[in-house]
Amino acid sequence: MADRKERILEFMREDAYKPLLFGELITVLDVPKTDIELFKNVMDELETEGKIFKTHKDRYGVPERMNLIVGRLQGNERGYGFVIPDDEDIKDVFVSADSLNGAMNNDRVIARINKKVIGDKRAEGEIIRIIERANKTVVGTFESSKYFGFVVPDDRRISADIFIPKDEVNGAKSGQKVITEILLWPGKRRNAEGKIIEIIGDRNEPGADILSIIKLHNLVEEFPESVIRQAESIGQTVTEEMSKGRRDLRGLRMVTIDGEDAKDLDDAVSVEKLKNGNYKLGVHIADVSHYVTEDSPLDREALKRGTSVYLVDRVIPMLPKALSNGICSLNPQIDRLSFTVMMEIDSTGKVVDHEIFESVINTNERMTYTNVYKILVEKDKELLERYDYLIDDFKAMEELAMILRNKRMQRGAIDFDFEEAKILLDEKGKPIQIKRYEITIANKIIEEFMLACNETVAEHFFWANVPFVYRVHEDPDTDKIENFSEFVHNLGYTLKGINKIHPKALQDLLQKVKNTREERIISTVMLRSLQKAKYTHLNQGHFGLAAKYYCHFTSPIRRYPDLIIHRIMKEYLKGQMDAKREGELIDSLPEIARMCSQRERVAEEAERDTEDLKKVEYMKQYEGQVFEGIISSVTSFGMFVELDNTIEGLIRMSNMEDDYYTFNDKQYCLIGERTRKVYRIGDVIKVVLARADVAARRIEFTIIQGEDVEDGEIDREVGAIPEEKPKRNRKGKADKDVLLHIQGKKKDKPKKRIEKSGKKKEKSEKKTIKSGKKREKSSRQNKE
Repeated sequence: MADRKERILEFMREDAYKPLLFGELITVLDVPKTDIELFKNVMDELETEGKIFKTHKDRYGVPERMNLIVGRLQGNERGYGFVIPDDEDIKDVFVSADSLNGAMNNDRVIARINKKVIGDKRAEGEIIRIIERANKTVVGTFESSKYFGFVVPDDRRISADIFIPKDEVNGAKSGQKVITEILLWPGKRRNAEGKIIEIIGDRNEPGADILSIIKLHNLVEEFPESVIRQAESIGQTVTEEMSKGRRDLRGLRMVTIDGEDAKDLDDAVSVEKLKNGNYKLGVHIADVSHYVTEDSPLDREALKRGTSVYLVDRVIPMLPKALSNGICSLNPQIDRLSFTVMMEIDSTGKVVDHEIFESVINTNERMTYTNVYKILVEKDKELLERYDYLIDDFKAMEELAMILRNKRMQRGAIDFDFEEAKILLDEKGKPIQIKRYEITIANKIIEEFMLACNETVAEHFFWANVPFVYRVHEDPDTDKIENFSEFVHNLGYTLKGINKIHPKALQDLLQKVKNTREERIISTVMLRSLQKAKYTHLNQGHFGLAAKYYCHFTSPIRRYPDLIIHRIMKEYLKGQMDAKREGELIDSLPEIARMCSQRERVAEEAERDTEDLKKVEYMKQYEGQVFEGIISSVTSFGMFVELDNTIEGLIRMSNMEDDYYTFNDKQYCLIGERTRKVYRIGDVIKVVLARADVAARRIEFTIIQGEDVEDGEIDREVGAIPEEKPKRNRKGKADKDVLLHIQGKKKDKPKKRIEKSGKKKEKSEKKTIKSGKKREKSSRQNKE
């Protein structure tokens, strides 16, 4: 079937091809009469997939030769949207509200280009066909009136309310969070129509906010009955029978190092200094594949979920807790099945030899990042005594981690330094404190060991020439790098090797701007200029890590790609990888990789949404108070200010009343026309928290002049840097992937303005459209 489709597409892509009718295609392609029905099915599938387009005159062609773009619509709360093309080499297409023609956020669409790219202006288009609807249900807040009701979507990218007929309200009351099923899709001048199918709870009810986000992203907390039954049928003890054929490492000293709250411990490490001066590093990963067999209920559910989701108040695991927190988790002093990568590493960080094998292990201790930090840095007397038999191991781990890190930096790995926050909640889910998190040597030890292991595994199986799943980060788009180079040049910096950029050039730039006022904005714009890491069956290298080979092997409890890699590795090592099996994997892995990448994006969005929600909810209590913050970004419509606790808010240009300010897009600053006052990245200013809009998840500041505030009025507790070190998201183990995430926030309503303000505001909004969509995901660098 795939070959047939590709032959049809190749024929239609030929320069001489002109759109043909179905009957003409049958004749030209010489389709036998017996195959006409099959051919029709193939054509229908290609049309459904958006690979071909049938005109209103029933002629077939490929979209790219018909001035059409196929992709997903990314909506905006102002009503317009952007088509994100399937072809990553094509830039996004702006679609005005009048040209959406009933399309909603995330719908798969075909757009006709009406205005092509001219200079910095992006192409503009119109939605002419909706291939696939994404929003069969919508989560939002119900509001009722006398004769009908409507639902205000939580997802602000769905800009129009959903109309609810009176007989479809189903008991919902005003102010309740609900789930609406779409009955009638929106039209050019008509809102979507739906019915209430589930009442989540009152919007102010504890837990309803997070539950709404879970429902919004179609995350499922409960496992199907068949999955639970299979999980419960698996014992919680490793027997001697299960250990047969595995290398026995139960006498080898090893530990797990995780965050305090982590319960799914999927990696343990051991380190030994050899007589030749090298290090022997063992990375021992939970052997989940022993329990989750291919195409079983557990396996199908794990693939469907793709990843565990770490929200601010809970974890939605990929596997039931009987596995994730039980038999698969490398809990201390209990026998566990594992997959071991044993590496010999020299003093330069080079892996000179390695082994990969199945093992049975028994970890000595369940260590935390905090305690390892206290042992190595603070020399905590009590902990030194408690873990005296491991102290030399921890010192060796620190030495080796720094060797590996130096090697990565020398080869050019990009090391972004975006700071994160830890949100602490009370028993009712209310945020009581938000802390800044600092990465310690303990985090770096695990980070470097996992990176080295993943690279070793990826390279081994690349040269084994077997089907595999890689974690790739492609080279950046040349146009984006050229734009970035011009941007940093205007700030006084030079970027080397634009045409064939090497990650080391970007890392060198980050080192130059470290601790300068431009560091945040340059790091942010650099992230925007890079691709997004993803899973694929092709080895395309990892630009951000400056690595030729990379995969995800080290977290099979919480990531499906790691689990399927374990299966492939086992089959190869046991000599079970025959031609038939290779063919099956070649067919299935591209789709599995695509699904896992998509589920990862959903998880990141849900995690970010819950964090943003709790940050705004936390700041609500401080409305009207004065804070000191640092300008973290400057835009055409205002500037973002970051407090010491990492919370950001926007000061709209329309609320800066002491002067009329213009945006200098070359220097990324605001300049007052009368006073010539300049606001730049890194400036420390005093602001008032004007509004914390929980529903919109927005924080709005207004700027105040220093002479208007007495020192005692500034609230410093909210922005205080915490003394303790909380764990990072995802067990404190973030992948070292370059993920695109800039938190664009739009806040505040204008008060007074000079006469020109209306015109300037319009100009500002056009620049906002021009600057584009929020494709960026998480500003954190996921570890591994």
